[in-house]
Amino acid sequence: MKKFGLVLMSLMLVAAISKAQPGQRNFDPEEMAKRQTEQIKEAVGLDAKQEKQVYDLNLEAGKKMRALREENQGGGFEGMREKMGELRAEQDEKMKEILTEAQWKKYQKFQEERRAQWRDRRPGGRR
Repeated sequence: MKKFGLVLMSLMLVAAISKAQPGQRNFDPEEMAKRQTEQIKEAVGLDAKQEKQVYDLNLEAGKKMRALREENQGGGFEGMREKMGELRAEQDEKMKEILTEAQWKKYQKFQEERRAQWRDRRPGGRR
């Protein structure tokens, strides 16, 4: 189930990227990192040091996701989804090191709420 959640988060990132900039195939990792960091800051209450660390982590992940998408153009979705899941798991491990235990619990709740919103918006998802 945990792996499914990671894969789902990866797919959500791809969906958010494509929705955030309609008509553009190449998203800006810096803008995405800023947006994600602001959302996380609001959800868990980051201090200035944590905000910088989370931004750097989101930027690194965004660049890796973009590179993965560029490498996989026209390739199999399953392989890309698996790699994105691995990147997301790596990002979560690093995020857990940045956040306090209380913030980590809030972050997990935030992630679950985002997954639920994504599922509800999908065609055929829960309504």
